[in-house]
Amino acid sequence: MPRQRVATPATTATELVNAYRPRDFLLTSASGSLLGRGVLATATGVEDLSGVLGEVATDTGQAALAVGALPFDRDAPAHLVVPETVRRGPAAASAADAAPARPPLPGTWTATPVPDPAEHTVAVKRAVALMTGPGDTTLRKVVLARCLRLTGTGEADVIAVLTNLLRADPAGFTFAADLPGRGTRPRTLVGASPELLVAKHGRSVVSHPLAGSAPRHPDPAQDRERAAALLASAKERAEHAVVVEAVAEALRPYCRRLDVPREPAPVTTATMWHLATRVTGELHDPHTPSQLLARALHPTPAVCGHPTGRAYAAIAEIEPFDRGFYTGAVGHTDAAGDGEWVVTIRCADLCGDTVDLFAGGGIMPDSDPAAELAETTAKFRTLLRALGVDQTS
Repeated sequence: MPRQRVATPATTATELVNAYRPRDFLLTSASGSLLGRGVLATATGVEDLSGVLGEVATDTGQAALAVGALPFDRDAPAHLVVPETVRRGPAAASAADAAPARPPLPGTWTATPVPDPAEHTVAVKRAVALMTGPGDTTLRKVVLARCLRLTGTGEADVIAVLTNLLRADPAGFTFAADLPGRGTRPRTLVGASPELLVAKHGRSVVSHPLAGSAPRHPDPAQDRERAAALLASAKERAEHAVVVEAVAEALRPYCRRLDVPREPAPVTTATMWHLATRVTGELHDPHTPSQLLARALHPTPAVCGHPTGRAYAAIAEIEPFDRGFYTGAVGHTDAAGDGEWVVTIRCADLCGDTVDLFAGGGIMPDSDPAAELAETTAKFRTLLRALGVDQTS
C-alpha cells in the first residue's frame, strides 16, 4: 500500500511559501496552511477520490490527504493528486508575518486583453438582452469574464507572486496548484481567493459565498461610503440573494440543520468590497466527503449564473476563451472526508513566459456595461500588483 509521509509542521505560513517548489500544492487559509509535494496517485474526478484515498496509508496513522483543482466545466477532467509528502502550518496571522515583498516579473511584458474592453461592454449588453428580451425569460444572472494575457521575455516567479499575495491579503485563501502542463514547463494556477466554496469537518459544514462587488478607495472615508453604498444597492443585493439561495438549495439535502442569515455583510480584500453571507450547517452523515459537497455546490451563481444550465450556455456563446480552471475550485480532502475548497477567482494561470489573468462580474437585467467593465478592471489589480505589472486595460 502506498504510504504518505506527514512532515514536521511549519512554524509560519511564510515558511511553507518559501519551501514551495514547482509542481507542489500550496493553500493558506484562516484554518491553517498546507503544502503537498510529489505524487502517489492521481484522479480526474471527485467521484474517484474516496477510492483512491482508501488505497493510501500514512506514516503517522492519520487520514491520507488529496489536493488539487476542479475546472469550471463540470464535465472536464479535474487535476487531483495524493501527494507523497504533506506538511502543515498555521494560518497567516498578518501581513507582518510575511516575508518582504519581492519583484516577481523580470524582463519586458506585454498585455493583451481578451476580449478588449469595448468588446466586453458589447458582451454585457448581449447578456442583458438574453435576460430581458422576448422568448425564454428564465435566465436571471450570467457571469461574464475577461482574460488579460501577459507575454514576457522572462519567466514568472511563483514564489514571489505567492509572497506578494500573502502580504496583501493574509486573511484570504492564497494558493498554488499544479495543472496539466503545456510541453515540459510547469503550469501553475496561483491566486488569492476571498471566497470559501465549502469546508467540512465531521458533521459541520460551512460555505461563505460572495456576490455583489465594489472597488476599494484609498481614502478611508470614501472607502466606507462605498461599502455602505454596496450594502444599500438593490441590484447588488439581488445578485447576492440569487447566489445564497442556490448555495442553500445545494446544501440542504445533506444537512439536518442549515442556518442562512437573512442579511449579507460587507467583506474586504486589498482591492474590493464584496457582499458575503456565511451559511453553516450540520450534516446528516458525518462521513459525507467534502469533495462531494464541493461538487454539489460548483459552480455557484457567483461564478456562472442562474439557472446553471442556461448560464453555462450563455457563457459558451458569449465568452471568447476557455476558462479552464478559473472559476473552478482548489482545495484538499482527506480519507475521512474532511476538507476545504475555495473558489478559484483572483487568480492567474502561469506557464513559463505566459501569464493569463482572469476577472469576471455578475450580469443582471439592470447591469450597466461601463460599470461591469470597471469592476473587472478593479479585480485584475489583485494579481497585477502581485506580479508587479502596471496595466489598466
